[in-house]
This record gives sequence, C-alpha cells and structure tokens, in this order.
Amino acid sequence: MSVPAHAGPDGAVIDAGDPALRYPAARRLDLVEDHFGVKVADPYRWLENDLRADPAVRDWVDRENALTRHYIDGLPGRDALKNRITALLSHGRYTVPRKAGGRYFYGYNKGLENQTPLYVREGLSGKQRLLLDPNRWAQDGASALAEWLPSPDGRTLAYAVQDAGSDWRTLRLLDVDSGKTLDDAVEWVKFSQIAWDGRSEGFFYSRFPTPQAGDAYQSASEGQQLYYHRIGTDQAQDQLIYDTPDRPKLSHQAQVTADGRWLVISSFQGIDPRKEMHVAELTGAPIKPRLLVRGPVNDWRLIGSRDRALYFLTDNRAPHMRIVTLDAARPRRAPKEVVRERAETLAGGSLIGNRMILAYMADAQTMAELVELDGRKVGDVPLPGMGTAAGFGGRSGDPETFFSFSGFVTPTSIYRFDTATLKSELFARPDLPFNPDDFGVEQRLYPSKDGTPIPMTVIRRKALADGAQAAPTILYGYGGFNISLTPGYSATRMAWLEQGGVYAIANLRGGGEYGKAWHDAGRGANKQNVFDDFIAAAEYLKANGFTPPDGLAIEGRSNGGLLVGAVVNQRPDLFSAALPAVGVMDMLRFDRFTAGRYWVDDYGSPGKAEDFPLLYGYSPYHNILDGKDYPAILVSTADTDDRVVPAHSFKYAAALQAADLGAKPHLLRVESRAGHGSGKPVDKLIGEYADSYSFAAWFTGLKIRPKPE
Repeated sequence: MSVPAHAGPDGAVIDAGDPALRYPAARRLDLVEDHFGVKVADPYRWLENDLRADPAVRDWVDRENALTRHYIDGLPGRDALKNRITALLSHGRYTVPRKAGGRYFYGYNKGLENQTPLYVREGLSGKQRLLLDPNRWAQDGASALAEWLPSPDGRTLAYAVQDAGSDWRTLRLLDVDSGKTLDDAVEWVKFSQIAWDGRSEGFFYSRFPTPQAGDAYQSASEGQQLYYHRIGTDQAQDQLIYDTPDRPKLSHQAQVTADGRWLVISSFQGIDPRKEMHVAELTGAPIKPRLLVRGPVNDWRLIGSRDRALYFLTDNRAPHMRIVTLDAARPRRAPKEVVRERAETLAGGSLIGNRMILAYMADAQTMAELVELDGRKVGDVPLPGMGTAAGFGGRSGDPETFFSFSGFVTPTSIYRFDTATLKSELFARPDLPFNPDDFGVEQRLYPSKDGTPIPMTVIRRKALADGAQAAPTILYGYGGFNISLTPGYSATRMAWLEQGGVYAIANLRGGGEYGKAWHDAGRGANKQNVFDDFIAAAEYLKANGFTPPDGLAIEGRSNGGLLVGAVVNQRPDLFSAALPAVGVMDMLRFDRFTAGRYWVDDYGSPGKAEDFPLLYGYSPYHNILDGKDYPAILVSTADTDDRVVPAHSFKYAAALQAADLGAKPHLLRVESRAGHGSGKPVDKLIGEYADSYSFAAWFTGLKIRPKPE
C-alpha cells in the first residue's frame, strides 16, 4: 500500500517508504548489564530521565512530536474524523447521582466541556445548581475533578483535584450551602478513597510521604499511610490512623460503614486482590484498629453492614466469589456464608435499604439481582437490555439507588431503582446523534493456540454483516490484572464504525470475565497465553471474512499497550497498523518507577531469577526483530503519565526507529499536560483519537468520508 507524502518539519517531502523520513537522532549508550548471567543492552536508558528536568530528553520529544504532527496532518480524512468525533461527543452526559442529607450530587457535561462539572439538587425534583466547575481551574482544561464524596449530612463536599492527568491528588472541601471552597488542603494523596466519619466532622484518606524535589512523577510509590482530617484544620494536624513501616510496600484504604459505626481498613501489596483487613469502632475515643482478616491472601470487599455484621464479597473458598459476614466486634469468628458461589462471577454488590443488590457477570454482560440480607433471592433488577450496569450505591434503610447502563452502541443512561417496590425509572438519557439500529453486535467464540475457547465481540454496520463484507478492522485487547472488558459506549469507536470499519474486542485470558482461573491463566508464567489469544483473534477475523488480508489494526492501552508491542514482535506479518498507547514496554525495569512495583503480581519480578527469562522473552523493547517488515506503528504516551511512565514508550519508539523494519512509519506521539488517561480534557481526547484512527484507517484501507453514510 502506498503511503502519504507531505512536507516534513524541515520542509522536505516525506514519504514513509522513502529515506527522507528521517527520525530524530537518539543517542545510543554503550550500556550492557548482567541479568542472571544474560548480557542485556539498554542503549536508551537516558530517555528514562524526566523531560521536565533533562533538556536532551525534552528536545528529543519535541522533535518526535514535530515529525509525527506533520506526518499525521497530511493523512486524508484526519480532519473529517476529528469533526465527527466532536459531533458524537456533543451531547449531554450524566454520572450516577449520590444522595446525602436529602441532596443529590451528580456530574453533568453539556457535551464538549473539557471537564465535567458537579451539580446538586435539593430533593429529587429540585432545581439543578452548579456546585463545582473544574473548567475554570486551568486555562488549558487539564485540571480535573477526580474523586468526590459528600458528607453524610450533605453539607460538605470533599473532592480531589487532579492536574495534568497525574495520579497525585490534592483534596479540598466545599461548603454546599454557600458554594464556597474552604481553606482546607490535603496534599500528596494518591490511590486513595475518601471516607467520611459518621458525624460529618472529617474524613479518612491515604497519602504517601512527600517526594524529593524532582521525583514526584517517577519515584516508587511506597510507604502509604492512612490519616484522618478534621474540617477546618491544617493538614499538619491530621491524625495518623494506620501504617506499616515494617512493610512499606503495603497500601491502605479506608471505608466507613453507612451507619458511621465501623472503620474498615484494607491493606494490599499489589494489584492482585489479596488483602489484610483491620476494623475499628468509631466511638469518638482514640481509634484503635484491630486485625479482622490476616493476609494478604484473599479478596475482601466491604459492601455494607448491619449492626456488627460486616458484609463482604470474597473469593475465600470461592474463586467466582461469594457473600459472607464477619463480626466486627469479634474479629476471630469465622466468616458466615450468606450467598454461596455459583458458576457466574459475582462482580459487585451493595446493601441498599434492607436488601442487597448483587451484580453477576456472564459472558462479559451484567446481570443484577435483588437479594434479602439472609441470601434469599427476591428477583432480578430490571435492566434495559444486554450491557453493563454500574453504580447501585446507597445506604441501608433507604431503598433508593441509581445505576448507569450502557452497551457497545448505546450511550450511558442513568436509572433510579427502588429496592422496596422493585420499580425502575429513567433519570437521564442522552440524545443520540446516530441510529443504534444501524449497527450489529455479534458474540463469537474462537480457539486459541492451545484450543481454549476465547470470546470476542464484533461490532459493525448491519449492512456489512448482511452482505458478508470484509472491512478494515481494529482489534482491541487488554488481558491482565483481573480487569474485564464489558459492554460500554465509546464516541471515538462509533466514529470508526460509522465510516464502515469493524471493531472487535477480545476477552483474553488474564482478565476477570470468568473468575480467578481465567485471570491466573493469563499472568505470570502463563502470560504467553494472552499473546496467543490475541494472535488467534486476528487470525480468526481474517479467516472468517470479517477483515481483508491487509486490513487489520490492533489497539491497546497500558497493559494492552504491552500486549500490542509483544504481538507485533511475535507476528509482525499479521497486522497492517498498531496503536500501542501508554504501554509497559520495558519489562526489566517497570518495577522501579511510580506504581510499577504493584504489577509484579501479574507480571512477576524482573529481580527474580525464575521470572527474568519470561519477562525478557516478551519485553517489547528488548525483542524488536531487526530486518523484519513491521506494520505501521503509532506509539502514544503523555508527559505526565505517572502510572506507566513515558520512558517506556520513549525507549520503545527509539528502538523501533533505529531498527531496519521496512517501509512503514514508526512514530511517537507525546501528549502534553496529560497522564495515563483519567482527567484528560475532551479536546485532547478528540485530537488523540483523530490522529490514531486516521493513522489506522490509512494503513488498513478505510476511506474516511466527511459525512459517513
């Protein structure tokens, strides 16, 4: 396939199949290290330096961005795609309401606001009042409202400010009556919940030690502590509630039961859902946490309480999860089973009114049930169709709850549900700028390399399916950390579908779709299964007429970026384009930065002799096949990504560009003042996907039309 020619940053004509496509020079270090007797080169180690502190890294990134910008701006259809994504996002969007003190708090974005403002109503039918508008916080729209929670009496709002997409948060307080922000400011908060005490006098939060100057976006996240902040006091006066200085890798999060009686502390070391639990009664006396569950061994998720009985969702003796109670006053008592394990995975639960709502997952679809507190089923929660339901927050004694529902081609709607009457009613539904009936959603099963059946969802125009037409396809995957890929609407994906493209989502092993065994089958020593599953999905799409021979692009983010990088190295012949975003690309050094040390539960540790060969064997940065023809690759990251630091993408892109990989381009796109994904302004989101999907369209043969048919 031919590739576009246009003016490059130096005015020369650039063609991806011509030597005139000159990548910025990246200095190579003569750096070789010994890993358990294996000599490993790391010539681009210097690109690990923070670009805010190292002018050489900053200059290299600027030149990479300039090359990529000029290249993508010359792609046909890029502007048309941007305009259509903009139009598809130009509708109101609500978040699930939270009720406190008779007030209803919720987010509402009119459509193209970079950040979602927060509103409040006095009563369900009260007038909507703007409470917080994060669009006023930063001129570039890159400061976001992250976590927020009203106090139980609804008079004070605790909220987190996220700047430039970083995982760091600053917690602030707002007086709901007046709408004025209080002087309270709590710094260096990360990976924290906000948990108000029952008296609405203060809240519990988790923070890390203040990082050394210049290390905020790269230093390892260790030594988290749990604190209590009282309204109207300085952070220096906050009370330390719990920490484990002898085990600095443990993180701690707090929950307070809806009646305000019990503080429950979850401690965990990695992403793996294995926890140690402590409990303390909140009587007004000094807080003294007591051990509730020794660990970390199993997953324990508090879903509510009734008097001394704490209701937990757990995988203790139940790989697909069950519901048990623990006695908060007598922690040594054994768990009491309330809802036993069954074949479907129990994905979540909550106590609402005098009943429980339990959400089960079957073939990545949500089923919700209403259950008595003794485990007897009352009935099904009525859902609008097949898709994903989320929310169901509330309090014991109050039967009212809200939930969101979305599908692959249906934007999120919000529903109100009464657990006493079993009645469900629509709270908010967006206007649709397209007709969902024009698109079909197909569930397929395909065999992986070892014969394991893998589910995959294929979305396309019904006209394509009716005519059995192959069309350019994006295949998306993740496959890790017990994360399930469930139905959900995406305006950017819809823009691809409207143009006549196919979008496929593979539910790879390593995810959480089928419980613990499915997760275990795709992590650690079994990680190659994930890559085999994804490669088999690509082969299936081509062999079964969904995708033409030269029409497949692959996409993945974060752990999915690792997936894309690994399978491109293993099967470069299979793909026409690849879109690895914010990926983990250096598997020998991922645990040295920010949150990376959490991931050893899924990947293994590069510092262990038994894990090193596997990690080295698939690490994208270390396994680029010089001399092979590679697909076109657009590597995307962001300068303030302190989850997966951008050094992963920098080093990977430099290695791609230094190798002889054929005629197609291998470009790097670095977003400024953005992070791993959360808090990204709408205008940056539109720009990113217009770039990525126009790139994929060009190399898969999808013609972008100004007005899709």
